[in-house]
Amino acid sequence: MQYQTLFCIVLFLTGVDSKKTKKPPQTLSRALKKAFAANENIQKMAQEDFIMLNLVHETTDKNLSPDGMYVPRILFVDPTMTVRADIIGRYSNHLYTYEPHDMPLLEENMKHAKALLKTEL
Repeated sequence: MQYQTLFCIVLFLTGVDSKKTKKPPQTLSRALKKAFAANENIQKMAQEDFIMLNLVHETTDKNLSPDGMYVPRILFVDPTMTVRADIIGRYSNHLYTYEPHDMPLLEENMKHAKALLKTEL
C-alpha cells in the first residue's frame, strides 16, 4: 500500500521579505502565526497528519496562488499535488486567507482534509 499524505502550505510575509520589498512585516501574518502556534489541536494535526511547508518568500508557482498573490494564505494540497479548491477560509475575496480568530475554521478544515484523504484517495 502506498502511503498517502496531505501537504499544508502556509505563506507568511516575514522580516526577510520585508527587507527585500521595503514593506514592514505584516501584522496579520505575525498574529496568524502566533494563533496557529498556540492552538494545541492544530499543532497536533500539523505534526502528525500533514507535511507542513512554511514558505517565507512569495512563490512564482501559479498553482500556489490560485486566486492571487497575497499573504498570509494557507493552502491544502492533496497527494496528487493539487490545491484543494474545496477547502477554503471564510473570505470570498481571498479564499485561502485565515485570520487569528479563524483557528476553529482552520481546525475544521484540517479535519475535513484528513477525512477526504481517507474517502477520496
